[in-house]
Amino acid sequence: MASHGKEVAAPLLSSSGARDSDDESERAYESDEKVEISTSDDELSPAAGALDGPPRPFSWRKLWRFMGPGFLMCIAFLDPGNLEGDLQAGAIAGYSLLWLLLWATAMGLLIQLLSARLGVATGRHLAELCREEYPQWARLALWLMAETALIGADIQEVIGSSIAIKTLSGGSIPLWVGVVITALDCFIFLFLENYGVRKLEAFFGFLVATMAVSFAVMFGQTKPDVNELLIGVVVPKLSSRTIRQAVGVVGCVIMPYNVFLHSALVQSRKVDTRKESRIREAINYYSIECTVALLISLLINVCVTAVFAKGFHGSEVARNIGLENAGNFLQEKYGGKIFPILYIWGIGLLASGQSSTIAGTYAGQFIMGGFLNLRLKKWVRALITRSCAIVPTIVVALFFDTGEATMDILNEWLNVLQAIQIPFALIPLLTLVSKEQVMGTFRIGRVTEVVTWVVVAFLISINGYLLLNFLSAEVHGTLMTSILCAALAMYVSFVIYLILQGSSLHSRLALAVRKSFSSSTGNSVV
Repeated sequence: MASHGKEVAAPLLSSSGARDSDDESERAYESDEKVEISTSDDELSPAAGALDGPPRPFSWRKLWRFMGPGFLMCIAFLDPGNLEGDLQAGAIAGYSLLWLLLWATAMGLLIQLLSARLGVATGRHLAELCREEYPQWARLALWLMAETALIGADIQEVIGSSIAIKTLSGGSIPLWVGVVITALDCFIFLFLENYGVRKLEAFFGFLVATMAVSFAVMFGQTKPDVNELLIGVVVPKLSSRTIRQAVGVVGCVIMPYNVFLHSALVQSRKVDTRKESRIREAINYYSIECTVALLISLLINVCVTAVFAKGFHGSEVARNIGLENAGNFLQEKYGGKIFPILYIWGIGLLASGQSSTIAGTYAGQFIMGGFLNLRLKKWVRALITRSCAIVPTIVVALFFDTGEATMDILNEWLNVLQAIQIPFALIPLLTLVSKEQVMGTFRIGRVTEVVTWVVVAFLISINGYLLLNFLSAEVHGTLMTSILCAALAMYVSFVIYLILQGSSLHSRLALAVRKSFSSSTGNSVV
């Protein structure tokens, strides 16, 4: 890795300034002031610092100061795409896939913990490290994949928010107008960020709380069977009729852009990176915060699944329910004595769509700035990343506003687009957190590495199944099949390259260390 001081273009920064007293360290966590990093890599390296005494006792006050990044990160587990996967799983499979939702969230937690660990231990986020570790052609390919995944996710999120606006307006506001309204959330993001990252985190916390309250009220009104719910969480069940919904539950959990985002968000707190104990402390607090945030997201997803399992499992309309008509089906089924359930659903969906689109804008800045090393003003980066999704979304909204069937096809294509991108976020992440030359003493252990590779292989296989199943049904003709086979061959080759590149980086770096040691001792390398 190159040794150079650098200005971080992202809006969240870490500081290398050491503070010996506990009081000064405490104040560093409270501050949202942005601090430029202008020190050498030797000073910033996790391996350079020595353990400075025993770990300090757990502090609820300090945990509170670390709370925030996890609630921005967990939005990807609650976006409209996930809510649609939840409602379809509930309506078609009942409570039987709740166990899979639990384990999928656990796998997502493992991935996000590694992302947070990478950001805290290195002081850089995943996109920046990819720029430094991979050759130019590979990092440009990774950037294009990450941008494509972000645009696809953003289209789903903007459409979900637009559907919520249409629902709450009683259908008087068309989808394309809702898209334009949703586009204005970019200005909310810029406005809040000017007042500090804690204000932005508080806003996301409010949106998560809005979803939690809305879907909890729905749960209370519909009164799902709690015993069946608990059985569904604990007892694994899977039938051939629910394979597609099972794949959707797993596939919706891991969002490629979220892996990049979380590694950057954790740098919003000032951590003295010259002291191992401070880095380890930050990792521990972020791990707790991340677990709490994803536990809340799991409860929200379980509520949505249970509501639709209670109301529509086994009914004739179960397979016809989607994001756009879900509110109408709920209203016909349950109505609402005090407050119509249609509007409760609409409020929860609006909070999901708005929060996820702002989070996507945030992630887009890190991805573009990290891979391309661009130093643009915040509003310019936000405008560019927002335009990449809004323009095609308006076109799409005008196109599919004519019927629900077109929307279902669109969502399937967008889900496939997300599935394609999964390896290009997870493989670089796992490669980097396994490297001692990048992580220092904070590299993951062999057991964690093996378990994570198994999880990554499972996620890639699940999404590969979704990809092949969808394309086999949609692609016909010799020419299209030939083009598809060529594209798949290139795709698989790049995935294999990333895996082998990770192994070769380990070997080259180990050899370099051995040569350096041998030259200093005068011995030859065997």
